[in-house]
Amino acid sequence: MFHIVFDFDGTLADTLELGLNVYNRIAPEYDCQPVGEGEQELFRTKRPQELLEAYGISRLKLLTLVMRIRKEINRHVPEMKLFDNMEKALRDIREAGFGLGILTSNSVENVRQFLELNNLTALFDFIYSGRNFLGKERVIRKMMIREQLHAERIVYVGDETRDIEACQAAGIPVIAVSWGLNRRELLASLSPDQIADRPEELPDRVRQVLLSRAE
Repeated sequence: MFHIVFDFDGTLADTLELGLNVYNRIAPEYDCQPVGEGEQELFRTKRPQELLEAYGISRLKLLTLVMRIRKEINRHVPEMKLFDNMEKALRDIREAGFGLGILTSNSVENVRQFLELNNLTALFDFIYSGRNFLGKERVIRKMMIREQLHAERIVYVGDETRDIEACQAAGIPVIAVSWGLNRRELLASLSPDQIADRPEELPDRVRQVLLSRAE
């Protein structure tokens, strides 16, 4: 079976504003620079390493911050919103015969709670949580081993430059979505297999990826 594997934050769930609010609240505790008003759009044009440098976050501090943000977000899961038309897109992909999975740096607990609140639990075969925040390739490979997946039978869907880079390194086709963290122009500069600008485009983008791979 082919599996379509989704990133969670910024791809399925609209969590950017929530994540930034939590970060800004705790940033002073870690001597980090908060994201100022009007900086959110600029935030979307930067790669992960550029953001860390801009806001004074070391790799060691990043791990501590992310674990703290996960814990804080757990209290706000009911406030998270599924992107408009995403449920229909997921159901259409599932009904077309594909398996669905989630690969996330969020916690499995948070993702499961979100899926339950949105009546989506039954659609997904697995949730895999990994903590390599600057490079996802290793996490993707670990997911493939645990779930017994093969690169030629996966399509990944994500909203960040690191998703594209990791999939290209792992030999996995990737669909970039422009409604999440990184802007379309930045995503396109890395040449993903397809770009979707609205959730309802996803079933067709999956078909296009598979057709191009079959040629």
